[in-house]
Amino acid sequence: MGDLSRPYDAIIVGGGLAGLTLARQLHLEVPALRVLLAEKRTHPVPEAAFKVGESSVEVGAHYFQVVLGLEPHLRSQHLEKLGIRYFFPHGDNRDIATRVEVGPVRFPAVPSFQIDRGRLENWLLSDLRQAGVEALDGCTVRQIELGSDEHRVTIASGDMVREVRGRFLVDASGRAGLIRRRLGLTRRVTHEANACWFRVKSRVRVDDWSEDPGWRARVPCGRRWLSTNHLMGRGYWVWLIPLGSGSTSIGIVADARLHPYGRLNRYERALDWLREFEPQCAEVLQAQPDDLEDFLALRHYAHGCERVFSPDHWALVGEAGVFTDPFYSPGSDFIAIGNDAAADLIARRARGEDVRARAESFNTMYLRLFDGFIRLYDGQYPLMGNAQVMTAKASWDNACYWAITGLLYFQRRYRRPEFLQQIEPLMRRFFVLHARMQQFLRAWDVADPHGYSAEFANVVQIEWLRELQAGLAGPSMEDAALQARIERNLSLLERFAGTWQALAMSRTPGLTAFTPALDPVDISELCLTALSPAGISS
Repeated sequence: MGDLSRPYDAIIVGGGLAGLTLARQLHLEVPALRVLLAEKRTHPVPEAAFKVGESSVEVGAHYFQVVLGLEPHLRSQHLEKLGIRYFFPHGDNRDIATRVEVGPVRFPAVPSFQIDRGRLENWLLSDLRQAGVEALDGCTVRQIELGSDEHRVTIASGDMVREVRGRFLVDASGRAGLIRRRLGLTRRVTHEANACWFRVKSRVRVDDWSEDPGWRARVPCGRRWLSTNHLMGRGYWVWLIPLGSGSTSIGIVADARLHPYGRLNRYERALDWLREFEPQCAEVLQAQPDDLEDFLALRHYAHGCERVFSPDHWALVGEAGVFTDPFYSPGSDFIAIGNDAAADLIARRARGEDVRARAESFNTMYLRLFDGFIRLYDGQYPLMGNAQVMTAKASWDNACYWAITGLLYFQRRYRRPEFLQQIEPLMRRFFVLHARMQQFLRAWDVADPHGYSAEFANVVQIEWLRELQAGLAGPSMEDAALQARIERNLSLLERFAGTWQALAMSRTPGLTAFTPALDPVDISELCLTALSPAGISS
């Protein structure tokens, strides 16, 4: 321990991904800050065990790669990701070549990574210590005393017990949610889903699952296995994620109403479930019976929170605050946005600024973002077995992410409450459009009686979608230029929503649109040929 006679600028309770990355960000941005990080687990942690959340998408990847300067480590110790890939159900799911596939054929312009969490967290803790940051492991937080001006934390390590003081306290304790639970801040959400996940010691390469030459030719590089692969079905999805260690992470995520938790909460039960719903995947696993490394399961993983940033100088980051869903891998995005806000408050507080109003602005922004994201999942899992509706949903959700939420992060405007206030009318318009489109997608799924097979779509083959994604990495913009870009993107999204609705109504009479497609955008490449009359199988 350092000098205990004066308070730390920040005490971070929890040394998982959220806490470690925040400590690194603080050290990079304001090296003079006095920071203490306290982690329960003893390091080094197992590389390919227990931690989940390996797949990153653009925001989280940019945070790791650029904001934290981790690109050399990511490139040398982890795997670059070949985008997100979906395989929709067909027949008994024993032949992947007959399933509708949606995914890229080449690496995107804006990179993301498959991250071995244990490997990254070990490296981060070691690097923090080398940089002179006080990072403790193998210790337990015995007591937290919250104060409006200063907080006290009692930490036990072995036979030694110390009390430390901090001007700002960050809870990064993960699902333990020390502050959230103590203050009764947990907000239950209506999204009810469960998950189990495990690792196997070998590479699971979906490219090897079929010898069909046409199927193989769709992705000429033969590296589908580097994608975050999703095996989709009604009310569920199964992930396949390769890790830099050579292991493969496999997870089953399912709507609790359609696939009860009791079918997933033990490895043998999960394997039985795979035999029923994803038999080709089950056969691959059964061929290597000794490869299992670990297994974990979690019931009703989504949770909200009444407050994550307090004017009393504390913050909840990562899963200590909120968690939506692993679909689309938003966990590291929320870490990036939450850590940005926390770092801003801590640095300003250390300079003697009054940050109470700023904390309220960040709290409103973050929880509003959570409410927007949870709509992507709540009531939407039944859609996952519908190739056409989910192709529309994936393209829509990605367009929203690239056009608005991701763009604001890459331009670092979540740290600028005054700019967010300036574009408030645009953001209200966006969130209403987003919510109504999710409702329409549910209605479309109910009205669509069709099954689809053996088709292929690539969202980023559409030029304007590809430009939205690539534009994330564009140069910094002045406020006026960024506001104009957001206005243009929002208009594009409104046209996109109307165009999907027009297509849906042409195929499924009886649907009612909420906005007309007066000036449609091109989605022709996303209209699966299975939608033509000759391709429909009822």
